[in-house]
Amino acid sequence: MFALTLTAELAGVTNLRPDDSEANPFWYTFKVQCTSCRETHPKPVAVSRFENNEMSGSRGEANFVWRCKNCKRESSATIQAAPTAYAQTEPAKPKPILVFDCRGLEFTEFIPEGEWLVDGAETTTKFSGVDLSEGEWFEYDEKANDEVSIKELKWEINRS
Repeated sequence: MFALTLTAELAGVTNLRPDDSEANPFWYTFKVQCTSCRETHPKPVAVSRFENNEMSGSRGEANFVWRCKNCKRESSATIQAAPTAYAQTEPAKPKPILVFDCRGLEFTEFIPEGEWLVDGAETTTKFSGVDLSEGEWFEYDEKANDEVSIKELKWEINRS
């Protein structure tokens, strides 16, 4: 099992999470490497926890099935559960956001594309369409009369 872990500085907001539902699936974007020959796929790949792909030889299904162009081995990855929200903490602490099972491949880097959700820490304000692709996010919470932000994002993929 592997975990996508996030450390971030949240100011005025909490419960950072991907906008991920069956009606609106989030596509988690990763760089992927074959564990057999260590070949890295030239392009990032996107994985949804709501999409299942058949593995050859009727070995079941996985959210992501990949055949390495170099060694021709088939590999798979399955997201184990819904993502966990990242809560505001002082100081910022690493927390697992997503847990997945990889067979024959490794996700080597996470690319935070897609829309994220976050809640006001002291208010009932809900922020949607949060874009973390630039590595930070700034907004204004009308109810708190204050700027809110997400900064110092650090993504890690760890064996859990």
